[in-house]
Amino acid sequence: MTSSSHSHPFDPLNSPYPVPWNWVTAMMAETVASSTPVFRYYRSQSLISPNGDYAAYSRIQLQLSNSFTQNRIASILFVEDLQTGELQTITPAAPFADNPFVADAVLNQPGTIAMLIPVAWSEGGERLLAREFESMFGSSLASDFAVIWERHSNRTYTLAPTQIQYSNAVLLGWSQTYPSRVLFRAGNMGDEDWPLYAVDTSGQTTYAAEDEPITFGQVTSSNWAGPQGYSCA
Repeated sequence: MTSSSHSHPFDPLNSPYPVPWNWVTAMMAETVASSTPVFRYYRSQSLISPNGDYAAYSRIQLQLSNSFTQNRIASILFVEDLQTGELQTITPAAPFADNPFVADAVLNQPGTIAMLIPVAWSEGGERLLAREFESMFGSSLASDFAVIWERHSNRTYTLAPTQIQYSNAVLLGWSQTYPSRVLFRAGNMGDEDWPLYAVDTSGQTTYAAEDEPITFGQVTSSNWAGPQGYSCA
C-alpha cells in the first residue's frame, strides 16, 4: 500500500511510504516576497484500522521563506474514532518534531523538516505505526524515526536504531519475526547493502537479516480535493 496520492511519488530516502515531496517542491517553486510567514498545508490519506473503527492521518505544515534554508516543515498525526468523531493528536519526540498548532512553534527551528506519515496499524488495531522523516533544507541529513502509539494506554514511543553506525535509516513496517518491534533498513550513504534491524520501544536494536516487514490497515482517500493541500498566507 502507499501513503501518497501522487502517481509517481518521489521520496528522499526511497521509502515504501513516501512523504509528499513532490508537493513540497511544487510549493517551494512559488516566489515568496512577504515579510510575514506564508504557510501551505497538506493532509495525508487516511489509514483505516483493521476493524474499521479508527482512521489515522497527518497534517503537514510548510512555512515558506524567501530563503530556501529558512523554510520549515512540521506535522502532526491525528487518530479519529470513526464512531464518535473524537480526535486524538500525536506528536513524536524526535529531534525536529513539534506541534504546528502551538503558536510560533514553526518559527523556532528554521530549516528543519519533520514529516509524519501513518504506515500501519497492528493486526488487532491496538497500536499505530507512523513514519517520522527528518531532514534539513540545504543539507544531506535525512533519516527516519518510528512513532508507535498505543491506543489503550495512550502512550507514544519514538524510536530509531541504536548501538550501530549509520547515516540514514528507512522505516519499513512492523517486524514479521518480532511482532512487537519495528523494522528498519539502516546504513551509510554510498554503501550498496543496508542491513535490516528490528527495534523495540526502548530502542534495543537487533540484527534481522531474514526478517520482512508486515503492515495492517487500509489506505483511503480523504475528501480533500487535488493533492490534499491548501494554502494560507
